[in-house]
Amino acid sequence: MYKVILCLVTVLNIAALSAQKSILKFNTNGKFKIVQFTDVHYKVDDQANSQIALDRMNEVLDAEKPDFVIFTGDIVVSNESFKGFDTVLDVCIKRNISFGLVFGNHDDEYDRTRLELYDYIAKKKGSLMPVRTGDVAPDYVLTIKSSKDKNKDAALIYCVDSHSYTQIKSVPGYDWIKFEQIAWYREQSRHFTKENGGTPLPALAFFHIAFPEYRDAVMEEKNRLFGVRGEGVACPTANSGFFTSIKECGDIMGTFVGHDHDNDYAVMYKEVLLAYGRYTGGNTVYNDIANGARVIILQEGERRFDSYIRLADGKIESQISYPTSF
Repeated sequence: MYKVILCLVTVLNIAALSAQKSILKFNTNGKFKIVQFTDVHYKVDDQANSQIALDRMNEVLDAEKPDFVIFTGDIVVSNESFKGFDTVLDVCIKRNISFGLVFGNHDDEYDRTRLELYDYIAKKKGSLMPVRTGDVAPDYVLTIKSSKDKNKDAALIYCVDSHSYTQIKSVPGYDWIKFEQIAWYREQSRHFTKENGGTPLPALAFFHIAFPEYRDAVMEEKNRLFGVRGEGVACPTANSGFFTSIKECGDIMGTFVGHDHDNDYAVMYKEVLLAYGRYTGGNTVYNDIANGARVIILQEGERRFDSYIRLADGKIESQISYPTSF
């Protein structure tokens, strides 16, 4: 059975590897900048409180001028979902900034299914989400090319669906990243490592709901934490082993999530950075910290990146460098 699943994953990988719609590339200074927006919680029927999120996103993008934007879930939380996504994603589209998106646990609770939303967003200008070939919203990996050679992959961005709620009654709470997804990730990592002469490419991963290692990391007092820890870690109560595969594959330097609105911290755990984005939404749902975004700047040819939180009026918090800050 395992061989059958792995073969299927490998076939899907071939499509994913060739599906990237435009080139992401390190600039001439060897840097690549990502802005993470998370938990926008835009409501079409609450324009006043939703506008706060749009204002912040516009301010962040004007200040940072990133190479890529990633939305990590719970973006539109109302009926007229398509209209809501039109409005939110326009902050990237009107600036010609490429973007990706992974869903949270609330996006498909209204008038559109996860698949309908995925297909709609994947067709938008600037979206780097691959065309769906199966009956699930696919995980996907994006390549960042070298500044010196447009044909050479220099870094990777994994975009992973962390789902919503468990369907197993004896294991209540949030769902987890599945075996098939982990097999997909391992195969992608293996492919890119082989193409890079056996050395894993520097990589980042983005998803919505933290995995249990986020909770484990803050329980170890020795681990230095940067940023705001305003609530507990709302993660699955079962551990499917994604973090273990990250360690075995050796490419992912850091993971970035959302979901917990009052957390924006970053903590090192077993030499992998586990970080939250900054809550980006307005006053349409609970939040006790000012909204903003996380910025990540990769350095070409190195397993190193800088990151910080950008807030209103040019304010910057929680500046870190991986791995030296830890």
